[in-house]
Amino acid sequence: MDAEAYGGKNDRRQSQTQHDLPRILDAAARGAGLDRAQWQIQRKGDEQLAVRPLDGTEPRLVDDYIRHLVAELRAYNAQRVPEARMRLRAVVHQGLVELADNGFAGTAVVATARLLSAQPLYDALAGHPGADLALLVSDDVFRSTVEGGHTTLSTEDFTRVTVRVKEYEATAWLWVPAPATASREPGTAQRGKHAVPAPGEPAADRPEPAAAGAAGISNEYRGDSISVTNITGAVDARGAVFGFGSSGG
Repeated sequence: MDAEAYGGKNDRRQSQTQHDLPRILDAAARGAGLDRAQWQIQRKGDEQLAVRPLDGTEPRLVDDYIRHLVAELRAYNAQRVPEARMRLRAVVHQGLVELADNGFAGTAVVATARLLSAQPLYDALAGHPGADLALLVSDDVFRSTVEGGHTTLSTEDFTRVTVRVKEYEATAWLWVPAPATASREPGTAQRGKHAVPAPGEPAADRPEPAAAGAAGISNEYRGDSISVTNITGAVDARGAVFGFGSSGG
């Protein structure tokens, strides 16, 4: 993980990033059911390299962990001015790693560092200003998790890129999770919401709310149509859609 534009922040904001980054990463791991306390972590300012054992939960790292991380970043950034946003470049790779006297050693560590410095990651955040994170996974990880059908992600969610950094050259796969809301031009309305009129715009030009009962929708309360379903235990609801209503409208 590496934070965008860290070097351009003043001392106070750099300190804030170093304080908040580990907590955001920890919260995302808890949400995904992963224990970062079991990981070996090398910290460097706005950057973290985490080494975890191959234990069969790799698809959750690519899928659940990244989704929870995006949610944590979204909540964090919603409370801050644009200059204080935290946006991350993330990389997932796999391979043999040795614990050395000054950190980690091995070709997998070097490859991870090269992927994190890849130009497609920088370009992805620059080209998607509303996104809080861009993910790059190595070809091995992509084929064993996404292409293998072990995640809720589709191969179409990723873009194949070629990474060339120093002596390293390899194929990798890029994913930019969509922001919570699509960007829109000022003054336009989202579906289900009304635009705030621009100065001088007559109120009559604004769309009127639909009348109650239009399109078969009723606001009438019907106590006899209520049904309750109790669920005990964990439920995997990824990709599910929930709705509430009654058979009578």
